[in-house]
Amino acid sequence: MLTRDVLADPVALTRALVDIESVSGNEAEIADRVEEALAGTVLKVERFGHTIVARTELDRAQRVVLAGHLDTVPLHDNFPSRTEGDVMWGCGTSDMKSGTAIALHLAVTEPEPRHDVTYVFYEAEEVDSARNGLKILADSNPHLLTDASFAVLLEPTHGLIEGGCQGTQRVLVRTSGKRAHSARSWLGENAIHKAAPILERLQRYRDRSVVIDGCEFHEGLNAVRISGGVAGNVIPDECVVEVNFRFAPDRDEAAAEAHVREVFDGFDIEFVDSAPGALPGLDAPAARELLAAIGRPPRAKLGWTDVARFAALGIPGLNFGPGDPNLAHKQDEHVEIPKITEGAEVLRRWLRGVA
Repeated sequence: MLTRDVLADPVALTRALVDIESVSGNEAEIADRVEEALAGTVLKVERFGHTIVARTELDRAQRVVLAGHLDTVPLHDNFPSRTEGDVMWGCGTSDMKSGTAIALHLAVTEPEPRHDVTYVFYEAEEVDSARNGLKILADSNPHLLTDASFAVLLEPTHGLIEGGCQGTQRVLVRTSGKRAHSARSWLGENAIHKAAPILERLQRYRDRSVVIDGCEFHEGLNAVRISGGVAGNVIPDECVVEVNFRFAPDRDEAAAEAHVREVFDGFDIEFVDSAPGALPGLDAPAARELLAAIGRPPRAKLGWTDVARFAALGIPGLNFGPGDPNLAHKQDEHVEIPKITEGAEVLRRWLRGVA
């Protein structure tokens, strides 16, 4: 059980959450603890699988969302947590139990914020999209989200505002040939050799940068996997180059697809995965207030996050959390303890309307 003293301290709460193993698919215990902690508050609490939604019902002029996922990537000799000086080490410390702890801490300790707040603690963010608790909630009970005018996702940003997120697409670029015995290679056509122009185009490709609402998004088009061949003595009749395109949110998915098709014109291509980006959303009044509370300029989120799910519902959102995104998923994942304290205080001032 998360005691009252632990819930009152975002650092102790981070440590407690990190010490509940919750690799994706194993979120039952941590969801139980979160639900128990919220049960004694004035919040309206509902549970969907291992996703917990807690809402204030104060009839404020606007509603905001604070959201964080409960799961982590698999452990890698980095469990349970340990603390050395001002640093807490352990799986999930950065991505994103320190951010989730801040949201839970505020849910319990701020009963009368100036905005109505929907707190979402959700499962299965680190795995395939079909299992994502926020996606399932948006599909099955969108009304619990769509009455909000702004969302904050407490993904790791090292204490800065990261606006929006990039979109992502994966595409398979294929070449075909003709099988033959490698001792008589002239009787075949080598599909792997035919893939050389694909790699040459990628090598020559110049990434685009674009500034949106003061946030610079840097695109990238890269080969991430190559496969081909069936045996050590057979000329391959197929080669597949898997390419990942990370695109700025001023492109929608159709525009991103058209760009990729242009780059690989003349080749057989197949799109196997696509997710839209999200514009920074910094024009929302609540976003401007949060920026003022932080007092530092925003930057672009150079990856994909669930902010895009809020954008798809028409809810502007941004990323803000104490963890360092460069440490996510690493064996030496850690979080600076002062960043937890500072992040909690920033969001507390924002919810209270204190400059």
